[in-house]
Amino acid sequence: MKQYVYTFKEGNKEMKDLLGGKGANLAEMYNLGLPVPNGFIITTEACIKYYQNNEVVTEEVLNEINNKLKELENDTNKYLGNPKYPLLLSVRSGAKVSMPGMMDTVLNIGLNDEVVNGLIETTNNKRFIYDSYRRLIQMFADVVLGFNRNLFEEIINNVKNEKGIQSDLELTEEDLINITNKYKNLFKELTGYEFPQDPNIQLMECIKAVFKSWHNERAISYRKLNNIPDNIGTAVNIQSMVYGNFNDNSATGVLFSRNPATGENKLYGEYLINAQGEDIVAGIRTPKNIDNLENDMPHIYEELIKYANMLEHHYLDMQDIEWTVEDNKLYIMQTRNGKRTAQAAVKIAVDLVNEGLIDKEKALMMINPNQLEHLLHPKFDPEVLKEVTPIAKGLAASPGATTGQIYFNSDDLINAYNTGNKNLILVRLETSPEDIEGMNYANGILTIRGGMTSHAAVVARGMGKCCISGCEDLIINETNKTLTTKDGKLFNEGDYLSLDGSTGYIYENELKTIAPSLTGDFATFINWADEISDMRVRANADTAKDTKQAIDFGAVGIGLCRTEHMFFGDDRIMAFREMILSDNNEEREKTLNKLEPIQREDFINIFEVLEGKPLTVRYLDPPLHEFLPKDENEIRLLSEQLNKSITDIEKRINELKEYNPMMGHRGCRLAITYPEIIKMQTRAIIEAAIYMIKNNKEANLEIMIPLINDVKELKYLKGIINTEINNIITMEQVDFIYKIGTMIEVPRACIMADEIAKEVDFFSFGTNDLTQMTYGFSRDDAEKFLTDYYNKNIYKNDPFVTLDPYGVGSLINIAVFQGRHNNSNLKLGICGEHGGEPNSIEFLQQFDLDYVSCSPYRVPIARLAVAQAKIKKII
Repeated sequence: MKQYVYTFKEGNKEMKDLLGGKGANLAEMYNLGLPVPNGFIITTEACIKYYQNNEVVTEEVLNEINNKLKELENDTNKYLGNPKYPLLLSVRSGAKVSMPGMMDTVLNIGLNDEVVNGLIETTNNKRFIYDSYRRLIQMFADVVLGFNRNLFEEIINNVKNEKGIQSDLELTEEDLINITNKYKNLFKELTGYEFPQDPNIQLMECIKAVFKSWHNERAISYRKLNNIPDNIGTAVNIQSMVYGNFNDNSATGVLFSRNPATGENKLYGEYLINAQGEDIVAGIRTPKNIDNLENDMPHIYEELIKYANMLEHHYLDMQDIEWTVEDNKLYIMQTRNGKRTAQAAVKIAVDLVNEGLIDKEKALMMINPNQLEHLLHPKFDPEVLKEVTPIAKGLAASPGATTGQIYFNSDDLINAYNTGNKNLILVRLETSPEDIEGMNYANGILTIRGGMTSHAAVVARGMGKCCISGCEDLIINETNKTLTTKDGKLFNEGDYLSLDGSTGYIYENELKTIAPSLTGDFATFINWADEISDMRVRANADTAKDTKQAIDFGAVGIGLCRTEHMFFGDDRIMAFREMILSDNNEEREKTLNKLEPIQREDFINIFEVLEGKPLTVRYLDPPLHEFLPKDENEIRLLSEQLNKSITDIEKRINELKEYNPMMGHRGCRLAITYPEIIKMQTRAIIEAAIYMIKNNKEANLEIMIPLINDVKELKYLKGIINTEINNIITMEQVDFIYKIGTMIEVPRACIMADEIAKEVDFFSFGTNDLTQMTYGFSRDDAEKFLTDYYNKNIYKNDPFVTLDPYGVGSLINIAVFQGRHNNSNLKLGICGEHGGEPNSIEFLQQFDLDYVSCSPYRVPIARLAVAQAKIKKII
């Protein structure tokens, strides 16, 4: 019979699918003998069953819960609802994948008026008891019933304001009794009934609330952002309470076994004396640094060092540990592999290998390739920083540098983003899980309250966003949307600030940034990836500058040089437009002769940077109308410059206009209609290569013909190209080897790959167009309806981001098999955007491609992804 509820002693860390990450690790620690408050876990399968049963807990699951509750009561000698020996419980979510702050928690379950009175007799600690009771009422109203927690916060803030105090710790027991009574009155006012006094009702309602939180908006958003499946459900962890708010010999804290921002092998964390865990996670009070614990509670500090080392060696990874001290006794409440910045992730992986704890393969598998993107963002120019003075300093919660306009709530920030403002900073008193969407759109996050382990800090680090937290140097007014410095300088919504998440400094205005580089641990780590990989990584680059960036990031060559991008510069667009508007071949060739030396120089510059690495050049691809002006002023200016009438220009624009440009007069079709264009490009490319050879330098050239769908197209254009090349080689008397291939981006080309392969040296899959044509979607317009597809679970992924393994993947499979069957020396690569996307790379690994090609800033991501794909294939 299926089991839906497990005690801690029945579980272990390998049971994450069933018990969730939190539950599996609690069970593991409990069985290792660590001081873990006992409890039991309702499985993820029970959550799935709850939804299948129309959000009703079945009798079968309910009986198991009651049985495990009785076991827990017997083990602890405490009983739910018993005034003398009350069992008080926490109910926490815990999915297979960590989702910090996205789902719900309720603490202090089991408190009611009778239990409160009993505890007063046995503990003589009214302050602690009423502090816990008011927390339960507030959390129950918020989490279980959905009422705004700020309604309750307003009550406690009013009491503090009346007394002229700042901290919750300054509230007396009389204050807390008063606050609890006001909470109870508010609860009744909101619900129409008294706060539930039956602990069993409290428990069951909280369990259902945790199940329901799996489908709250913030959890759904987090899963979308982190590619977490919707159908795995959450476990529910029921655990006996221990109290960090019991007295001044009690505390609660969060500890990382290594620094999650930098990776330094040193304890990192924060704590609060006389507080509950939610206080520190929510950022309600600014906590103390863990180093201070050595003075405040030296024996607890030593124990934490011992357990942190033990858990790190047991899990072979940096650990994020939640702990509580109740009246001088330490309890470990949770451990998990800690979320960290990309910088820290790389350092920790390299250090763990150097320390002999893991091997290189394990280190490479520890990091999500997309996380490396966070290391590839600019930093503030040190020379600029010498000239400016910070306006404030907070806690350096997540490194990086960003400049942007400030917004004080997620809705306003998202609206600004949607109107075209892309450099944005979210400023909050403290973030909450509801801010997840705004944080996603923001470049940086600034909070006035909260520490290094607050919600803002943890989530920002996971997202790779620059974050400064706990900046008490600034005064925020979220209602008026203003930020004020201590010296009175006022910043309004839309003003610019610059955040340095590595130092915690905040500057006014926009600051100049500089590009990153791959050095130190990053270089060591990414070179391990190259040692393991079979597929190489090239880049899509069209200029010498982009080529250099790609090579600096480890690209082994250029897999796609889009020649049309070379025509858009101010010094060449006019000549290209003149060519398009020419009335005959003679005029067209005359203007092309102006462009030839410019394009030749571009290729020379790229060859210089490559130093013998391959350059794959794609001939002109887009329709000609894309190069022509669209508004009246530009057309008038073009008329004056070319001495052509506006009427003639408009007529030509209309002639070139296409109803479906994606499938129109472009690619090889242009070359067939206007062979003079392909001749000019061939001369520019070959003359650049010969220039290199004559100067004793290498030129490794691959010529790519776009949009082929029939072998006859290919043969016709190859004939023109080879004739042009042979003429130049004969004239220059230079022996030169080059390759000719095609971009496979039309479904028919995949089907006809056996014939096409006979005529080429390589295939490069252009998966952007191949996806468009396979789906019949235009990627420029698909966003209008794809969101509905995701929301209605028709599609899980954007096919233009993650390669479709079924339709598009099947076409690639056909092309690879047929191509290699007829040409055993055929080289294979991919140059669509999917070439830098880890899930797509993992799928493509099965085809044993020679390379993937992606944008320069995704090269390190692709290098790690191809290594991970190889490791998974071996495993």
